[in-house]
Parts: sequence; structure tokens; C-alpha cells
Amino acid sequence: MLISMTGYGQAHRETDSYAVTVELKSLNSKTLDLTLRLPRFLQAHELEIRNTVAKALLRGKVNLSLDFVRPALARAAATLNKEALVAAFHELRAVAQSLGLPVSENTLLAALHLPGVVPSASEARETEIAVEDVAWSELQPLLLAALAALQQFRQDEGTTLSAEILGYVATIRQQLAAIEQHDPARIEHVRQRLAGHLAELTGHEQFNATRFEQEVLYYIEKLDIAEEKVRLAAHLAYFEQAVHQPDEAVGKKLGFLAQEIGREINTIGSKANDATVQHLVVGMKEELEKIKEQLNNIL
Repeated sequence: MLISMTGYGQAHRETDSYAVTVELKSLNSKTLDLTLRLPRFLQAHELEIRNTVAKALLRGKVNLSLDFVRPALARAAATLNKEALVAAFHELRAVAQSLGLPVSENTLLAALHLPGVVPSASEARETEIAVEDVAWSELQPLLLAALAALQQFRQDEGTTLSAEILGYVATIRQQLAAIEQHDPARIEHVRQRLAGHLAELTGHEQFNATRFEQEVLYYIEKLDIAEEKVRLAAHLAYFEQAVHQPDEAVGKKLGFLAQEIGREINTIGSKANDATVQHLVVGMKEELEKIKEQLNNIL
């Protein structure tokens, strides 16, 4: 069945030390248009992530975001130098006692602001990055899980689109069958008109039988739509077969087939020269436009 380019997938993991969410969104596009939003510590893995996504999704406008968050307690535990804090507190307490000052909570707060107790922002980032970079092996399965969820979404959406498109094809088949049923009456009407013109022309003194025969043959050939009907039926059958094929990227093939179907429909409409056929052709064109609109979202 068909696979849609529209999809959504998410994977989430939460531990005592971090929470991470991988989110993938996909829309239709002629090529793969991938946008990444990654934490700084994953920038080194960007090429690997792009290749993984490209191999799995093939086409589409894809947005990937990976949010990595450390809980406040975990961040504090990761950045606080406990040994330096204890040493600073003892030093401040000794100074306060030597000066006859009371030791209170303010002494501990003062110790927190001394150099080396809590690293600066740049030092904290370097430490955090060094720790988090090791965790890519833990985060990579989340990317694969989000991709699997998006692919399942695409397949489910493709199944729905397949049913809709095949319904439009079935309607075109019904309208083609109506043209087949009406065609004998159309041909008879053409024959009667030709007979009327023949009666007028044969009585004319400048009547040229050879010239008239050539014109009649040309006229009949111009109005004959038998080949177009056969080709249209064949294109519709092939289109249905292609929809059911397990090919992952069949959208372009179906697009080419839709063009051929439209060409035969237009030719039938222009050659038939019949109001009933024209109405049926308009109906087939409407269904074909619905098909083309849905094919824009097929992988």
C-alpha cells in the first residue's frame, strides 16, 4: 500500500539524572528537507543523525528536535564541589570564631560564593558536555524509536490515502463504463448526421465522390474514441496495481500514470463531440484532480 509523507513520531526517556525527548514531524516535499535542533553536546553526531533519518524517511520536509533537560537537583549535584564547600565553610567558621563572630547559615551561603565551590557557567558547561557526550549511546535508541513511530504513522496515513485514491479510480471506471454504454447511441447519431449531409451533397451538381469519401473517412476517424477508451482502461488497471505494490517510493510513478490518464480523458472529450460524453469527461477530470492532490503527499 501507499506511504504518506505526513507523519509524527516521538520517543521519551526520563531518569534521575536527565530527561530527553526526541520529536519528529514530516510533511510532503519533493526531496528530503531535514531540519535539526540538537543540544550542543550532540553537534558532533549531526552527520550520523542526518544519515540515519535520510535512510529511513527518503523524502519529506522533516523537523527533528532533541530536547535534553537535567532536573534542578541533578544539575546542582553535577556542578557543586562538595569538598571545596566543606573546606571553605571550615575556613570561614575559623575566621568568624577568631573574630568572635557567630557562625550561622550566612556562613554557609558565603562559602557557596567562594571560587571553586560552584563552577562558573563556562566550567559547568564543559563538565556537563563531557558527561553528556558519553550518553549518546543511550540516546541513539530514542532516535530509532521516534523514527519507527513516524514510519508507522506514515503507513497508517498511507493506508487511508490508498482507500481514498482507489475510490476516485473506481469512480473514473464507472464514468468510462457509462461512456462505453452511451457510445453506440453517439455513433448512430453521427451516422444519421453523415447520412443527412450525404443526401444534400450528392444532389449537388459539383459533387466530388472521391473527395467526399476522403472527408467521411477523416471525419469518422476523428470521432473514433475506441483506442482512447482501451488505453484509459489499461492505465487505470496499472494505476491500481501500482497502488498495491510494496514499493516504498511509488508516488512519482503514480504521478506519471495520472498524467497519462489525464491525456486520454482529454482526448476522449475533444474527439467525442457529444454533450453526454463531455459531461462524463468533466466528472472524470474532477476525480483525477482529487487523485493528483492526494499524490502530492505520497512517498
